[in-house]
Formats: sequence, structure tokens, C-alpha cells
Amino acid sequence: MLKEFQEFISKGNVMDLAVGVIIGAAFSKIVDSLVNDIIMPWIGALGGVDFSNYFWALSSTVTATNLADARKQGAVFAYGNFITVLLNFLILAFIIFIMVKAVNNMRKRLEKEKPAPAPAAPPADVALLTEIRDLLAKK
Repeated sequence: MLKEFQEFISKGNVMDLAVGVIIGAAFSKIVDSLVNDIIMPWIGALGGVDFSNYFWALSSTVTATNLADARKQGAVFAYGNFITVLLNFLILAFIIFIMVKAVNNMRKRLEKEKPAPAPAAPPADVALLTEIRDLLAKK
């Protein structure tokens, strides 16, 4: 069983997937910081809007005015937080789209630059028959 597990782990697809998950998690943190630290403050400054503290109290015991304190007091419907997460997703999806498009364009350019493969030599019997045909044609 240990040998089978080692073979499974050493396959290229599993290792590629692991690397992709790790890089994806790190990239997600970068996009999260981009949205929370750079984009949302500008949106807030332009329109006086801070999405992170938009919520509806689902309990009458919630009297707080910010989301963190409201969550401590009871159940809240944090739609502002959802807007922020949705914005994170859209930015991440757009960046991935741009990256995939760039990779596809690069692959197309590389395909165009490849020399055409040389035609395969005919099998020996076909070559021999062709030579015989050419000799007979000369007579």
C-alpha cells in the first residue's frame, strides 16, 4: 500500500495540482489585499461607501454599528461583506482569464514558429516498388 501511495504521489498530475493549489491560495491572498486595501478604500472615498460594515441585524439584540461588533452580539446578514468577496472573485476571475488568454496566445505563436515536420520516409517495400517502377519506365 505504501508503494502504491508513493506511485500515486509521484505522478505528474498530482504534483501539478498541489503546486496549483498552493500558488492559488497565495494568489488569493494577494487579490484579497488588493480589494480590501487598495480598491475598496478608493470606492469608499469616492462615494463615502464602506461595504464591509453593511449588514442587517437578524436579531433584536444587535445594536452595534460595525460588522465585527454586530457579529458578537447576534446573527447578522452581512451583505456588504458578500459584495467585497464577490468583488474579490470577479477580479481573480478576470486576472485568470487574462493569464489563460496570454498563455493561449503564446502557444499559438510557438505553433506557428515550429518548422513543418519532414515527411516520413516510405516503408522499404514501397521504396523498392517505386524504384522498380521508375526503372521499368526508363526502358
